[in-house]
Amino acid sequence: MRTQVTKSICHLFSIALVVTLLPPVLGTLGGFGADVGAPAQAKSPRRIPYLNETTFRRLSDARELIDAEEYAEAIEMLTPLVLRVRRYNGNELAQMHNLLGHSYYEMDNLDKTIYHFEQVLAQMPNISEGMELTTLDQISKFYFQAGNDRDGDGEAATSWYRKALVAREDWLSKSNDPGPDAYYQVVLIYYQMKDYTNAIDRMELVIELARQRDIKVREQWWVMLQSLYYYQENWPKLAEVLEILVKDYPKRAYWKTLASVYAEMGFPEKQIWTLEAAHVAGYLTQETDIKDYGSLLMQNEVPNRASKFLQQGVDGKVLERTTKNLLLLGQAYQLAQDVDKAIPVLESAAKLSEDGETYERLSMLYMEKDRHAACESAAQKALDKGSLRNVLNTRITLASCQFYLDKLTAALEMFNAVQREARQDKKRTEQKIAAQWIGYINSERKRRAELERAGG
Repeated sequence: MRTQVTKSICHLFSIALVVTLLPPVLGTLGGFGADVGAPAQAKSPRRIPYLNETTFRRLSDARELIDAEEYAEAIEMLTPLVLRVRRYNGNELAQMHNLLGHSYYEMDNLDKTIYHFEQVLAQMPNISEGMELTTLDQISKFYFQAGNDRDGDGEAATSWYRKALVAREDWLSKSNDPGPDAYYQVVLIYYQMKDYTNAIDRMELVIELARQRDIKVREQWWVMLQSLYYYQENWPKLAEVLEILVKDYPKRAYWKTLASVYAEMGFPEKQIWTLEAAHVAGYLTQETDIKDYGSLLMQNEVPNRASKFLQQGVDGKVLERTTKNLLLLGQAYQLAQDVDKAIPVLESAAKLSEDGETYERLSMLYMEKDRHAACESAAQKALDKGSLRNVLNTRITLASCQFYLDKLTAALEMFNAVQREARQDKKRTEQKIAAQWIGYINSERKRRAELERAGG
């Protein structure tokens, strides 16, 4: 902004010096100010006082110092002059304050910059329409900057934003057919004031003006409107804006946000298809994208798609081979009932895991595939590592595998221990399962004993 402001101020001074040397009746800037807006309607030109030769020379000397970036020297020269209020006419004082404002701006003294530009406007109606418009445009930006500088202080910041708004609205009322950029400045002010309702009204006006003039609506305008609807929690409108963004300015963030908004609105199918479209288009490129979408597919009972998607992430080295990531992939295969693929993935995850949860899952899968020795080993490792959700269940799995390995004594001891602990902790389900197994094992041992006696 600094370069643009500087050019505008210097441009103003250059033209004003030439024009104000003309007779008063011709002392209008005509087409000046096209960069910031022309007067709202044709009217009689202001009869502004012209500069006498002495003042002109002093202003020219100050301008040379500014061109040489000797701002302190320019301030030293001009400050005594503006104190002689009665000696100079309004136009002359305005030119001096204009150069002082410019000098202080270059020296990063915003308070004095604002003061001197306010003094330029205080010389109305003895300044040209062009100078008035340019000064209103710039001082609105300075007020806005002052508000941003005091953003931590709510009251002080709001006070500056209100001044910025008044100056900007004054500029708009006096400009000829201002374009969408001009109204976007108002949007920014309302946004900083957290007045989202008025900000939305003006933002919609910006977009409508752009469309009327066949100007492409800028991405930053849609992003601003998206933010405003978000703060209002207007999910349908937010979705409409995001649908435009993913079409006209497709980016990962817009696709992800649109999917989240659909979820907020209670449209899980739209959420899934949005992420699928983003995946096909190549926007789900980060590890969090792979995990989030894979988890979503599993939650919505599409485990086959989830397992393929997550496996692609692992194979493409986007999804790091961590315990959690491998466990997620293993769960996807498990839900898809593809146990043969789930087992090697969970074996890799278990080796990296610091707790017994993954070994617990493995023990159940081994049992499902009748791999009882592996089941016993995994269940024991799960118990050794600990941090299990249900220790009794894991001990039941271990004892079951021992039974199938014909380790009846070890299995019976484990089931008896489970039954005692379940009874003590009032866990009736586990107590019932253990009791059934104890009864079955005792019956099996009795049966075998009878067979042995009969055979003997």
